[in-house]
Amino acid sequence: MYKFSWVGSENHFVDILHIEQVNNLTIGRFGGNSSAGQYKNEDGCIVWSDEEQDWEFVVLLDAHNSAESAELVINTITEEEQNLTTIFNMPLRDSFNQMDKYIVHIFQNPLFLASCREIQGETACLIVLRKDKYVWWFSVGDCILHLFHPELAKMDQYLLNQRNFYEWIGQVNTFELDVPCYSTGRRELRKGKNHLFLTTDGLTECPDGNFHNATEIMKVFDNAKSHQDSVQNLLKEIEKKGVRDSTTIISWIVNVERNASEPSDL
Repeated sequence: MYKFSWVGSENHFVDILHIEQVNNLTIGRFGGNSSAGQYKNEDGCIVWSDEEQDWEFVVLLDAHNSAESAELVINTITEEEQNLTTIFNMPLRDSFNQMDKYIVHIFQNPLFLASCREIQGETACLIVLRKDKYVWWFSVGDCILHLFHPELAKMDQYLLNQRNFYEWIGQVNTFELDVPCYSTGRRELRKGKNHLFLTTDGLTECPDGNFHNATEIMKVFDNAKSHQDSVQNLLKEIEKKGVRDSTTIISWIVNVERNASEPSDL
């Protein structure tokens, strides 16, 4: 199994573009421009990949008012590695059903909630598991998950999760509410090349940028020589436009050989 984790308080990448490859996943980081006033990075991520068991697991975090909440979530998920990988390696149906329950269990643990009350700031959190020809996600806040596929693009369908503002984990915590608020979903991948793309909102909210439009992101990948070049070109573009906010991108291709669902009258 390939493993990677990072939080911006360790290395902020301000004024620096950095591309990292973890198995088949490309991770791009840019901490923002110091000329625009940036001096810190409060993003974070976890990437685990197991080719033999045919899954990828990703956590993407976008914190504010300090990176402490991102650090807490990363440490908590890392401590759960054995339990989580056991779930990932279950039969497909059991694995996805257990994920819904277990992630909520982690974030409602009284010890985790107590730790959240002691830190400064809060974080958006997007968790994604891809196994076989399915993808599952759990979303708190406003990180972005796109699925690019030619058949879906014809229908103008790109975004998988719903971005939700005023929703966090940390000092202000959705899991302290009477009814915790988050979104979760599952999607069957289409036959052929499926491109999963996660990003924090520095990319989409860059001044004078146009990457809030998913088709503009897709064009960059269509026109570059490699996946790594595409991620780097996205970051170069927002660097050139003077973005202040940090951006973290996690992107990879899943090739599906089996047919996907089709309407009955075809």
